[in-house]
Amino acid sequence: MDVISAVNNFGDTRSGGLAGPMGLFVIVLLSIATVLLIRNMNKRLRRLPDSFPDAQQTQREAEIARLNADLERPGVEPLRPDSDQNRSSGDQVAAESEVNADTTDSDKAVADGDQGRV
Repeated sequence: MDVISAVNNFGDTRSGGLAGPMGLFVIVLLSIATVLLIRNMNKRLRRLPDSFPDAQQTQREAEIARLNADLERPGVEPLRPDSDQNRSSGDQVAAESEVNADTTDSDKAVADGDQGRV
């Protein structure tokens, strides 16, 4: 009979004896990096102003400054930002009649026909 001897591979074989010190080194390195990052962030936060200006107020001030600069230029008519410069006068007259509720004869006929259906 042949006797087969079994090899015990279930315990600590001490081949990875460097794992503990390397793990400690990584933990210490990460701790130092975290402390340095926190210090750097605190310095940057101290440099920030206490409050930031309102975005709408800043936009209004920029618009006023731009309009003032346009007024100071000689020979240039300032443009209003809310007006359309390519508008024709015919479109404006039609829009004004709609706003004033002016009706034409054809509009009255259509309106009278609508009333008959109701």
